[in-house]
Amino acid sequence: MDTLRFLLERRGDIAQMTLEHVFLVAVSIALAVAIGVPLGILLTRRPSLASPVIGFANVMQTIPSLALFGFLIPVPLIGGIGNRTAIVALALYALLPLLRNTYAGIQSVDPSVVEAGRGMGMTDLQRLRLIEIPLALPTVLAGVRISTVNAIGLATIAAAIGAGGLGTLIFRGLSMVDSRLILAGAVPAAVLALVADGLLGRFEKRFGWDR
Repeated sequence: MDTLRFLLERRGDIAQMTLEHVFLVAVSIALAVAIGVPLGILLTRRPSLASPVIGFANVMQTIPSLALFGFLIPVPLIGGIGNRTAIVALALYALLPLLRNTYAGIQSVDPSVVEAGRGMGMTDLQRLRLIEIPLALPTVLAGVRISTVNAIGLATIAAAIGAGGLGTLIFRGLSMVDSRLILAGAVPAAVLALVADGLLGRFEKRFGWDR
C-alpha cells in the first residue's frame, strides 16, 4: 500500500517521464524504419552487400548499450548529452531486426509469383511494390515489433546521458537505494512494452498480415 500511495503521489512525474520515454522510442523507431526497410530492400537487389551490411548490424547489437551511448557522446553532430545521442543509439540497436526481417521477408517470396509478375510485363519497381512488399509485410512488421519492444527497454539506459524518460526514476532510485522509485520507472516501462507489442499485434491481425 505504501508503494501504491507513493506511485499515486508521483503520478505527475511518472506521466511526464513516460511521455519522454515514448518520444525517444517513437523517434528512434521511425528513424530505424526509414533506414532499415529501404536498406533491406536494396540488399535483395545487391546480394553481395547483404553479408557485410547485416554483419555490421550484428556487431552493433553486441556493443553494450551504455558503452554505445558513451561512444556516441563525442561524435560531432550526433553526439553530446541529451536525447539526440540516445535516439541515434536506439535507432542503431533497432536496425538489425528491421534490416534482417525486411531482407528475409522479400527473399522468402515465392520466385514463381515474382516470375508471374515479370511475365505480365511488370517492371522491377512494380513487382516490388505490388508483389514482394505486400507478401513480405508480416515479416517486416514482426521486425518492427521486436525493435519497438527492445527500444522501450533500452531507452531506460538513456537517462544515464541526460535523455530523460523512465530510466531517470530507475537511476534515481538506485542512487538513493529506494525501491519505490525503481518500481516507478520499471513498471510503466514494462507496461509500455506490453502495450506496444499488443497494439502492433492487433495491427497485424486487423489487416490480415499475421500468419
